[in-house]
Amino acid sequence: MPVSLTTAALGGQFEVPTVDGGRTRVRIPDGTQTGKQFRLKGKGMPVLRSRQLGDMYVQIVVETPQHLTRRQRELLQEFEKVSSAKNNPESAGFFSRVKDFFDTLSD
Repeated sequence: MPVSLTTAALGGQFEVPTVDGGRTRVRIPDGTQTGKQFRLKGKGMPVLRSRQLGDMYVQIVVETPQHLTRRQRELLQEFEKVSSAKNNPESAGFFSRVKDFFDTLSD
């Protein structure tokens, strides 16, 4: 399910279609990353030879904004200036592992 950058960062909710033709609301916490899955219990396909319904999974894909206005670009640049490694733990962790790897090669 595509989710806006701001919804992923700040948290929020959205509706998704379900297998039975209905819709259900999914709440996502702030800081949700691409690939995060949410289980919707009892909203999936019917279980064979049973009256039970399986679970449906919704996987998040964070959309990067395109065609930014000048003001939007300025706001994102300001956000970048005040951001730290704590805001982006996955990339900070990745780059430190790459640095450690190259440090071991030079020893």
